[in-house]
Amino acid sequence: MLMRTDPFRELDRLTQQLMGPGTWSRPSAMPMDAYREGDEYVVAFDLPGVTADAIDIDVERNMLTVKAERRPVVKADDVQMELSERPLGAFSRQIVLADTLDTERIKAGYEAGVLTLRIPIAERAKPRKISIGVGTGRKEISG
Repeated sequence: MLMRTDPFRELDRLTQQLMGPGTWSRPSAMPMDAYREGDEYVVAFDLPGVTADAIDIDVERNMLTVKAERRPVVKADDVQMELSERPLGAFSRQIVLADTLDTERIKAGYEAGVLTLRIPIAERAKPRKISIGVGTGRKEISG
């Protein structure tokens, strides 16, 4: 149900690994999983160290955009940083959603550094049975 329209996604991922993490002006992508669970799709994004108020989720037409910021931790004046490997800055991911998903009823939850979106399948896209009407008899056409 998720439409993949970016043929250069793997190239972008490789470039990010070589060039390092994103910055405030050049957001990096966040890892995600997407799967179907019953009558809804679940998309989970890894955002460790990001507070819930630093996450922004938008849907415009069928484009889902998730943006987040990992902000620096405020330190006392007498703290001297010895090693800093955890990336700070902006993270962003866009997904084109299929027309068969109900973007009006998306639910979002955030726990243990994982943002989970639950997107229900639209009623019009669910399988349904079509009943067959049986006539009561033959009709003769005369002319």
